[in-house]
Amino acid sequence: MSSDLYDYSASEPEKPAKAIESGLYIVATPIGNLADMSQRAIEMLRAADLVAVEDSRVTGKLLHHLGLKKRMRPYHDHSSEADRDSLLAAARNGVVVLVSDAGTPLISDPGYKLVRAAREAGITVTTAPGPSAAIAALSISGLPTDRFLFAGFLPSKTKARADVLAEFTHVKSTLLFYESGPRLGASLQSMAEILGPRDAVVARELTKKFEEVVSGTLPELADLYAEVEPKGEIVVVVGPPAEAAHEAGDYENALKIALESMPPAKAAKDIAKRFGVDRAEVYERAMALKSGA
Repeated sequence: MSSDLYDYSASEPEKPAKAIESGLYIVATPIGNLADMSQRAIEMLRAADLVAVEDSRVTGKLLHHLGLKKRMRPYHDHSSEADRDSLLAAARNGVVVLVSDAGTPLISDPGYKLVRAAREAGITVTTAPGPSAAIAALSISGLPTDRFLFAGFLPSKTKARADVLAEFTHVKSTLLFYESGPRLGASLQSMAEILGPRDAVVARELTKKFEEVVSGTLPELADLYAEVEPKGEIVVVVGPPAEAAHEAGDYENALKIALESMPPAKAAKDIAKRFGVDRAEVYERAMALKSGA
């Protein structure tokens, strides 16, 4: 075990499970540092009759670290409706815990259909919230956090990736993407071409020993990673578009031209936005121009 991971004394006897009612429990697991596992999440895993997992090898290591032995059942993108029904049946009379390989389940992971079906069936659904790579990256990026959009993984093919990015060109929010090392350079190049020279951050191996956070504009980062394939899990955080610069000079001539094809209210709104002036002031001038003043 590396020195930066907290030891939960897996060799100690398992403590009696805290009473937890039957239902489906969505449990966040560490994205790197095992010390981020919350005590409540551990209690839910300890009480679990069944743990639904993406990869039993990955979750098995976590359970071993916690000194727990639990029945695991795969639940992933290729799981069938019968698999879902089986988990629902188990949650009616027992404790079923859903985990992903790392982080918060359902964030770019399968599971929403299971949660929806459980709620429709009247089964208790609750969560032990915790680590999320996207939120962790956003919190240390130094980019605006008041509005953000999580977009998951971009398509691997150039045309499909460009089409998706084009949808975000006018979104006035910070954008969050997941990416892998081999695809990072191509994705950053597409972002630079379509989203322009926005500020961005590449966050890699968060909470782990070799955590790395690199800032720059999208073109700068595209150049940096053009021939480099960094290892580990990666989050790309892209700042919102810069506010358009206001036109300089007297707006009245532009207002006169706008009034030739627009009603005063619409012309005032358009000119106020273009020149950065008070809309009421522009509307008053527009009405005066219409009346011949």
